[in-house]
Amino acid sequence: MNEINVVPYIDVMLVLLVIFMVTAPMIQTGSVDLPSVGKSQQPPAAPLEIMIKADQSLVLRDRAKGAQEVAVTRAELPARLKEAQAKNPQQPVLIAGDKSVKYEAVLSVMDELQRAQVTKIGLLVQPGK
Repeated sequence: MNEINVVPYIDVMLVLLVIFMVTAPMIQTGSVDLPSVGKSQQPPAAPLEIMIKADQSLVLRDRAKGAQEVAVTRAELPARLKEAQAKNPQQPVLIAGDKSVKYEAVLSVMDELQRAQVTKIGLLVQPGK
């Protein structure tokens, strides 16, 4: 007789199933008491915006200082951002590229900022319609 008799295995599985069905409702679930947080100590910082225009010129806008726009070159951009972030290191930097600017230009600006160890870099986009 070369066949395996599976009837005893089925019997064992049914007994285990009944045991688990009986004991499952009796198991108490654990609850985690999460800490609550009050209001934030500081409001979120207004971002610094780097705008890459269609002719690949750069404009820096500081929303914390009245959103005035200052034209900058690629060489002086990291120094200006470091100077602005010296007062508030948590201030984010957003890069806004014109629709006609190549993606490569946006990435090169982002790469320069990362090499200059500017933190909290993001991309600014317009929401879809």
